[in-house]
Amino acid sequence: MPVSDSEAVVMEVLWSGHPLAAEDVVARLSAHSDWAEPTIKTLLNRLLKKGAVRAERDGRRYLYSPVLTREAWVASQSESVLDRLFGGRVAPLVAHFSERGRLSQADIDELRRLVEELDDDRG
Repeated sequence: MPVSDSEAVVMEVLWSGHPLAAEDVVARLSAHSDWAEPTIKTLLNRLLKKGAVRAERDGRRYLYSPVLTREAWVASQSESVLDRLFGGRVAPLVAHFSERGRLSQADIDELRRLVEELDDDRG
């Protein structure tokens, strides 16, 4: 399910705790953005129409909860980046960051551990 960058910011609020009323989402986002309340409500409505969130009536207001999980969204985003930029391959992605000095020793150690686990699982 395609979620824009702006919509993803709203989703992060809902993933961090839900259900939330629109005014709660607005309050949480006001500390991190300069978006006006109508903008945030528009984003919530877009997410609702896409099926990424659901709304349940609670008296005179609606409470919003995510339908799309963060894990599913991250998987979709990751696959999209890999496909578009690296032909669906992970090794060129790692090489890209390595060549630019973006891998810390901790990252390298973690990658080694992951590769060893993969070898153990396949061997």
